Amino acid sequence: MAGDTQPDTELCRLEVEGAVANLTLDRTDAFNALNPQLISEISELLEWTSERSVGRTGELHSPDGSPNLRAIVIRAEGKHFCAGADINMMRDGGSKTPEENRADSERLDRLFHGLWSHPCFTIACVQGVALGGGAGLVSCSDHVIAEPRTRIALSEAKLGISAAVIGPYVYRRLGSAGFRRLAMLASRIGPEEALRIGFVDEVADSAGAMEESASAVVSEVMTSGPIAVTSAKRMVGVLDRWEGDDDSLRSWTLDLTSEMRGSPEGQEGLSSFLDGRKPAWSQEDQEG
Repeated sequence: MAGDTQPDTELCRLEVEGAVANLTLDRTDAFNALNPQLISEISELLEWTSERSVGRTGELHSPDGSPNLRAIVIRAEGKHFCAGADINMMRDGGSKTPEENRADSERLDRLFHGLWSHPCFTIACVQGVALGGGAGLVSCSDHVIAEPRTRIALSEAKLGISAAVIGPYVYRRLGSAGFRRLAMLASRIGPEEALRIGFVDEVADSAGAMEESASAVVSEVMTSGPIAVTSAKRMVGVLDRWEGDDDSLRSWTLDLTSEMRGSPEGQEGLSSFLDGRKPAWSQEDQEG
């Protein structure tokens, strides 16, 4: 994406390597707590990358020949991944009007929904604590790698508030009982329990091992059709909200299957398999 200007940011940064975007939180003086500026900056980068993804454009390459995006790796500088929403921001809510507090919540949900619904495959590398909003970032990611010092908590109840904004995303990752228990206890869980209940997908024993795991996941994603990857995520979104009967659901899945099978990407994947060659998209990870 040469010549394509990224949004200006101060508290996080984005580095693009071929079809992979690396988004790094960098508010280390506050353990990467989510204040209004950081929330807005991350949201802008997520929207910028979404518009430049294969899943959104339908093309492996942009007009200038550079790869469109297929994966995002989210990291954080410093000791901790994210200490949650900035405590001063939440305290200031006591002097704000209901409309102003609603606007703050909408800003935060823009971040979580932007990550949850992002067309790319998203990977979070989590070190130290991921509390409150940090746990929300974890819940919205497609694949989460933790390390031995990781501690995750839905910590809002300890402050007398609710984990409402992150609630739908944590609920989808953990299910009803798991979300209810952790939201009420508001206690920190370690990587072993997080892995057991599905809050994280793997545990790496060191920072270096975490990077190796992230690279391995990215390499695996690159072997799949990028539009098919985005379609799978969108399918889950439809299933989460499905209110029709079983017959209409079956009909919808048949339509989606037919659409994907007849698509250019589907035909390329099937043809490459029969021809004994790699599909066109498998070469993209070698570029940039």
